[in-house]
Amino acid sequence: MLKTVNLALRTLKMFDDQNSTWGGRELAHEMGVNHTSLYRILETLENNDFVRKDFETKRYSLGPAVWELGMRYYSQLNIEKVLRPLLDELCHLTGESVFFTVLNKNEGLTLMVSEPENKVKFSVSEGSTAPLYVGASYRAISAFLPEEQQDEIIGGELTQYTANTLVDAGDLKKELQKIRDNSWSLSQGEYTPDVNAIAVPVFVHKEVIGSLTISGPMYRFSEAHCMEVLPALKDLSDTFSSILTINNIEI
Repeated sequence: MLKTVNLALRTLKMFDDQNSTWGGRELAHEMGVNHTSLYRILETLENNDFVRKDFETKRYSLGPAVWELGMRYYSQLNIEKVLRPLLDELCHLTGESVFFTVLNKNEGLTLMVSEPENKVKFSVSEGSTAPLYVGASYRAISAFLPEEQQDEIIGGELTQYTANTLVDAGDLKKELQKIRDNSWSLSQGEYTPDVNAIAVPVFVHKEVIGSLTISGPMYRFSEAHCMEVLPALKDLSDTFSSILTINNIEI
């Protein structure tokens, strides 16, 4: 299976500015592969609109599905250019770390981070993941998932990251209900010791796709301070939701 996928990807990469069309046997010879195997790959790619065959010349060229994927990638790049300055603005306003976490199966994936300069700060890396039961960022997502998915998330053995980590399924159920009622999530040293965080969900077409979080060291970012920045965090969530919904971006 992996060899077949690899061959299909190699085939697509053979179409470039210098070689925008290929005959089947010509392409097989250039790639050094069996022409029967390549024709099967080309047929599958054609059925899925990744290549097109000119029935007069019998030559293949890239199809519309490649363009569609390229446009999606381009849109995501442009959307990041729009979203990241908004994170930076809130980071500058609050003086604390701000990050955008997205749903990735039963985990949260940190997609974008903005951190204050010249300050003791809570650092989180872009691309890092964590389970959806621990901390404000992740529970702000899991609280709005279907109940069956919530049960799957909290049903197994849960890791106690700090002394404050909630690991009892009953307590977590109550906390998720509280988050749904309030539309925000607060955690105090649950995932990282001595760090407070407040988070709100981000929705696209009324479905939760992620969360926005402000976090900082407890000595500076107290619970009262968390509540002070909550209105600005909610405003940013509304802005993110609008941008992602209008542009029909799937994350």
